[in-house]
Amino acid sequence: MSDPHRVVGIFGGTFDPIHLAHLRMAQAFVREAGLTELLIIPAGDPYHRTEQSVAPGADRLAMARLAVANEPAMRVDDRELRRTAPSYTIETLEELRSEIGPSTPLWFLIGTDSLMHLNRWKRWTALLNLANIAVALRPGFREDALPDEIGVRWQMHLTGSVPNQTASGTILRLTLPPLDLSASGIRAGLEDKRDISHQVPPSVANYIREHGLYR
Repeated sequence: MSDPHRVVGIFGGTFDPIHLAHLRMAQAFVREAGLTELLIIPAGDPYHRTEQSVAPGADRLAMARLAVANEPAMRVDDRELRRTAPSYTIETLEELRSEIGPSTPLWFLIGTDSLMHLNRWKRWTALLNLANIAVALRPGFREDALPDEIGVRWQMHLTGSVPNQTASGTILRLTLPPLDLSASGIRAGLEDKRDISHQVPPSVANYIREHGLYR
């Protein structure tokens, strides 16, 4: 029998490397969406990314596990890294929906940039059939700047009622205070031998140093 109180979230990304802004976003996601568990899913072969991932998948996976080791609601899921073909969000959502059943609330976290280009994703109109979407909004976000077909769905599915027990089909706004961090900036800092210990969890900083990543 399924757990009536279970609420599952997904936070996917390249995590190259995972950093403190990722963690803060994940913590806000758990809190605001009322999640009982959050899956951190490092991307295997992100088809929409123009640059190659710097760190191998095994290292990105290890760093993600270290970063959430003290977060009881979070665990790292390696399903996309195990795939041999390009990985698409819709396929991950279909897999998870089949695993957790049709009535368990499933939430998928994206950022403002992803929202603006959601209509470029594979089978994007089916995403809300499988999950709810939480959007981490940047300061200055404007709804009227959304492409028309995305804006229509934004207006139709936007909810202010969270946590809820809706399995799929709603959109939630997460508004976070700005934290000027990016994985590309961290990689550039490491290449220039700058200190990045204030940008990533200590365990991740140690892993990067011990394995000589991004140098």
